[in-house]
Amino acid sequence: MVKSAKETVCRPPAEAATGCCSVEAVVSIDERGQMILPKEIRDKAGIKAGDKLAIVSMKQDSTLCCITLIRVEALAGMVRSMLGPVMKEIF
Repeated sequence: MVKSAKETVCRPPAEAATGCCSVEAVVSIDERGQMILPKEIRDKAGIKAGDKLAIVSMKQDSTLCCITLIRVEALAGMVRSMLGPVMKEIF
């Protein structure tokens, strides 16, 4: 069953905009540039071997300040929800 874009988009409720984030774990980067997501985090997020995650970054004054992992399926849903109305207007 395909979830609607509204169901797949992860965002805090408007009233909880502050304090919506928490530090879940601290990871290290090895010599090859790899990191391991702790099992507890993978279990909480339902991430399994073979799952695809998109890396989304944000900049502040041309400096990379935040890196977020988003499931590819959720990202595709977000793009569809943003572009869908625009595409309907075009066609």
